[in-house]
Amino acid sequence: MNGPIRVLIADDLTLVRHSFRLLVETAPDMEAVGEAGNGVEAVALAAGVRPDVVLMDIRMPEMDGIEATRRICSARAPGCGPRVLVLTTFDLDEYVYGALRAGASGFLLKDAPPADLLYGIRVVAGGESLLAPTVTSRLISEYARNLPPVRPVGREIEGLTDRERDVLLLIARGLSNPEIGDHLNLRQTTVKTHIGHLLAKLNARDRAQLVIAAYESGLVVPAPS
Repeated sequence: MNGPIRVLIADDLTLVRHSFRLLVETAPDMEAVGEAGNGVEAVALAAGVRPDVVLMDIRMPEMDGIEATRRICSARAPGCGPRVLVLTTFDLDEYVYGALRAGASGFLLKDAPPADLLYGIRVVAGGESLLAPTVTSRLISEYARNLPPVRPVGREIEGLTDRERDVLLLIARGLSNPEIGDHLNLRQTTVKTHIGHLLAKLNARDRAQLVIAAYESGLVVPAPS
């Protein structure tokens, strides 16, 4: 990436926005390019100031973070445009699941250490997903229980090879790339190739979308409570 990472901060609390802005501006490789107090402002600013990353609160007035995320992500061209990092108070917030489905690249708790937030911004800006794998899988499994009980496997899933299904199942269970490689006796380059094929075949933006696809297709069944 050329130049500093451009960060837009969206939160309805002024003190929170200013705190995040001060933190971002302490990093030599980042700059805060705007603040939004609600989803409507976030969408408008994202189109105007063209940030690399949007720090998105979920619960905001006028338009919540889920709808704002959906609009920002649907407007971006493939491989470019703002990526959304969701900030939430609870790691099992039902709204986070909706935000991931809307295209968010990951989430962090608002009380995460400052170094974790800066690291998360860098990861997302670099085109990766920011997922604590076990927490994300637990989150998605929890809310996938509310989906219709009969979920036929779609044609996209049916079009996967056996090995791609194996990799998708392990992603949905929260395994990292090295763990997937060890489990399936695959090289890291091969694991990455399979993940690339999965992203293309399932029309998924990132790893978070793959986890959701695995649950919503019925390929992975949430564990009973």
